[in-house]
Amino acid sequence: MAGLLALLDDVATIAKVAAASLDDVAGQAAKAGAKAAGAVIDDAAVTPKYVHGFPAARELPIVGKIALGSIRNKLLILLPAALILSTFAPWAINPLLMLGGGYLCFEGAEKVHHWLFPPAHHDVPLDVPVADAGHLEAEKVAGAIKTDFILSAEIMTIALSAIPESSLWTEAAVLALVGIGITAVVYGGVALIVKADDIGLHMASRGRLAATRATGRGIVKGMPVFMKVLSAVGTAAMIWVGGSIIVHGLEGFGISGPAHWIEHMAEMAAAAAAGAAGAARWAVTALFDGILGLALGLALIPVVGKVIGPAMAALTGKAARGL
Repeated sequence: MAGLLALLDDVATIAKVAAASLDDVAGQAAKAGAKAAGAVIDDAAVTPKYVHGFPAARELPIVGKIALGSIRNKLLILLPAALILSTFAPWAINPLLMLGGGYLCFEGAEKVHHWLFPPAHHDVPLDVPVADAGHLEAEKVAGAIKTDFILSAEIMTIALSAIPESSLWTEAAVLALVGIGITAVVYGGVALIVKADDIGLHMASRGRLAATRATGRGIVKGMPVFMKVLSAVGTAAMIWVGGSIIVHGLEGFGISGPAHWIEHMAEMAAAAAAGAAGAARWAVTALFDGILGLALGLALIPVVGKVIGPAMAALTGKAARGL
């Protein structure tokens, strides 16, 4: 009987340790996922364009294919790569993080550039032969998964940098939880966004109550505005997060001047705001991180267009993306 009680006590102890470990993993995953907010918002803002122009019946299957590709990107490629980096080349994490931050600044600044100086649009035929529809869908999904890979790499690198020194298995569990959780949130949100028009139309045409029909009409009318706001928020988040990554990355190389100056300005704003000190500190920090990120991104546009783009085109044999 004593042996059985001892065994049960050991099992209870192991269960407590496992529960604590799970709580620790969940907590670290939540903090690491929050650090990647900018890339997450951009992922949600970018993906809906890949289902534009397809029949309503194909929208959710396309989102599902992209989500599956995203999970593969994160768990089968990026998670092992992140663990290898953490184990054998931890010194490379900060440079890679800054490279990703620069990419976010460039992408955000490029969108701002396009808003300020819209490129000439050429009319493209909207009707696609049925025989080519499957091929077009496959191309769109492949393109979305490639874009997702870049954003997912940034998300996983940010998450890895936010994990305190832990065992390899804890890091793997946190990264896996971040990857799965972010994918579910992003593509669940994307699915709701792309079907919102259909939901609104159904409510407007078949709702039994006047309030339901009015809500449906409001959804249909409001979605174009919502998409514009989402795109603007995603762009701002990219620039802000990219700038923040660069500022903190420079600190890792011993260049702490920008970070200290921004911190000083944030503390001055917090002191002046009194009751809203926390909000003022965050807003000023984000503002100056964003200004730095936008300046860096705008500076990178000609570099990418005239140097990196042509070099990549020469290596891959594909045309460089024009501005």
